[in-house]
Amino acid sequence: MIFTTLRLGAGLLAALISAGAAQAYELPSINLGLTGFVDGAPPPAGPGLYWMSYVQPYQASHFKDAKGQDLPLPNSDISVTPWVNQFVYQSDARWLGGKLGGMLLLPSLLSASLDDGAGGTILGQTQTGMGDPVLGAFLQWDPVMGAQGPVFAHRVELDLTLPWGSYDKSKGLTPGAHATSVEAYWSGTWWVKPEWTVSSRVFYLWNGVNGDPSPTRFASSGITEAHSFQAGQAVHMNLATDYAITPQLRLGLAAYWLQQTTDTKVNGQSLADTQERVIGYGPGVMYSFSADDHLSLNYYTETGARNRTEGERATLRFIHHFR
Repeated sequence: MIFTTLRLGAGLLAALISAGAAQAYELPSINLGLTGFVDGAPPPAGPGLYWMSYVQPYQASHFKDAKGQDLPLPNSDISVTPWVNQFVYQSDARWLGGKLGGMLLLPSLLSASLDDGAGGTILGQTQTGMGDPVLGAFLQWDPVMGAQGPVFAHRVELDLTLPWGSYDKSKGLTPGAHATSVEAYWSGTWWVKPEWTVSSRVFYLWNGVNGDPSPTRFASSGITEAHSFQAGQAVHMNLATDYAITPQLRLGLAAYWLQQTTDTKVNGQSLADTQERVIGYGPGVMYSFSADDHLSLNYYTETGARNRTEGERATLRFIHHFR
């Protein structure tokens, strides 16, 4: 699980409420388009310690309601630049036929702005700093081999997000969710040809309770004082296909899809019309300097958003294997 978006806080929610939006925009940061090409395959350099660094600038000027319509917030804009560092250890130890591994993910927010043309009085102020760390354990299976090389490889992982990041309930945008999350995913890669792969990563997300929201955060729903809220569960997916132009260079397309499956709960009660949705798609490139070092770049345009922002994001990812 890799954080790529940020929870919107009390100030922004107040603006959305006044604009007629449902009480949404509540999902925590999740992996939208950070992983892509050859995602289900084992590390090319073999077992050991890997460092993965991600920068993913995101910008949006559309704030969508439950029907996908733009909210009446003219000249509004959100811009964030998260930086994520992930440390992954792939072992040689086996269980159920796969190799055991673990990871630590440390997200942070380098910059953030909410431009409302009024000095932040409508959308609220922003907060930068460390996000919520994530601990994970995984099983990576070796590729199934065919006459021309690998045919299929896959991995499963279970992640725990700890509510230790920076959080201020009065801010319009904050890097921490102030709630525990549990997420599981399955990732697979198919080799259509030795040079052509198709990959997917499918997630299921469960969110815990935030016990310290702004008391007036959900006032428009008739809740005079919010003591707690719980973002809904969600399914999301990354998809990618690439072609190896040379042994070092891959070009392709990537996409992501998010669908919240249950409504947000406030003080233990579900709120209708709070489920989020979005689709993103765009081109990508990956260059392998060696088996130990890889650099990828993707660009996504979003569409079909419900109860969340709709914009564009770029993803720059560097992978290094420590020998």
